[in-house]
Amino acid sequence: MLSTIDDAMLIKVATALGDEDAVKLIEHLKSVEEITDDEIANKTGIRLNIVRKILYKLYDHSLVSLRRTRDPKTGWFIFHWKLQPDQLEGFILSQKRRVLEKLTIRLEYEKNHDFYYCNTNGCKRIPFEEAVELVFHCPTCGKPLAHYANEKLVQKLSEKVEQLRKELGE
Repeated sequence: MLSTIDDAMLIKVATALGDEDAVKLIEHLKSVEEITDDEIANKTGIRLNIVRKILYKLYDHSLVSLRRTRDPKTGWFIFHWKLQPDQLEGFILSQKRRVLEKLTIRLEYEKNHDFYYCNTNGCKRIPFEEAVELVFHCPTCGKPLAHYANEKLVQKLSEKVEQLRKELGE
């Protein structure tokens, strides 16, 4: 049904959106045209509420579609789920755009701030403005703060931003 590239990417996305249950659910969805959440739960051994939670998360990202019918005996709705692998590329592009936006904000923050750090594991870097207020002493451990060179981080962030821009054709 899916090419190996799409298949591998779908598994990566399932892993990112869930856990091994999401991967198991996707593997099962790939093998059928349409299936109910009850059938998925019975065939995979995943609890029904977990199956529904994963399906709704996939649905929120348009990776599955649903068709709703009414049970003639009970009057309850039955949801029939179907995998939409053709939506995978759009999902990945939107995720890349989100990551690019966050990395760009972080890059600007790193470029526009001077940081100080006490070189103690567990303590955070402090921006210059805050370090001045703290008289250049760590608020966590009390050690003196020294200038923190973030050029390597700025370089890595710049490279990643540039890579994502190329991938997105920006």
